[in-house]
Amino acid sequence: MTGTGNNFQVETTIPVREVMRHHPTTIESGTTVSRAAAKMCRGKSGSCIVLHNNNPIGIITEEDINCKVVAKGLTPNKVFVKDVMTSPLITIGIDKNAGDAAHIMVENKVRRLPVIDSNDSKKVIGILTVRDLFTVSTEMNEIMSDLIDINRVESYEVGTCDRCGQMSDALIQIDGQMVCQNCRDDDSLL
Repeated sequence: MTGTGNNFQVETTIPVREVMRHHPTTIESGTTVSRAAAKMCRGKSGSCIVLHNNNPIGIITEEDINCKVVAKGLTPNKVFVKDVMTSPLITIGIDKNAGDAAHIMVENKVRRLPVIDSNDSKKVIGILTVRDLFTVSTEMNEIMSDLIDINRVESYEVGTCDRCGQMSDALIQIDGQMVCQNCRDDDSLL
C-alpha cells in the first residue's frame, strides 16, 4: 500500500483462484445459439466457453447473441455458436492475480476472462468477470476506509487553551474545551 495524503493505491495481488467462479458454463461449437442461450439461463451465466473437441476456442456472450443474432433478425435455432462466438479466446492463468486480470480486461476490452490451468492452456478451470473484480475492489475500498478512520491523525486547532490561557497550535477539543498539549499531559499524570 502506498499513500499520499488521503489518496491510497492498493496493489491488487489477490490471486485469481480466490476471485474466479469455478466450473464455467461450456458449450460445443456446433450447438445452436438457441441452445446456448438456454444453457446460459439454466446456469445463470452471461456466457459460455465454446469448445471444439473439448478444447476452448472462443466464448459466446449475451452481447454476442443480442448484437450478432437478435439485432440482425436471425433465427437463434438456425445459427451456430461457432458463427457468432468471439475468438480467439483471451484467457488468464490461475497463477495470476486480480490486478493482472484487470489489465488484461482493459487492454483487450473484454468483461470476462476464462481462467486456465497454468500447466495445461487447453483446460479452462474457471471464469473471472468484471463484476468479480468490482466485488474485490469494493471490499478493499471498505477495508481501506476503515483503516484510514482507525489511523486518522487528530486535527489540531490554533488558538488559546481554555485551561491555561496559553496560545497553542495543537489544541484538541476535550469535554467541550479546547486544550493544549501541556494541559493534556498534565491530565495524563493524574
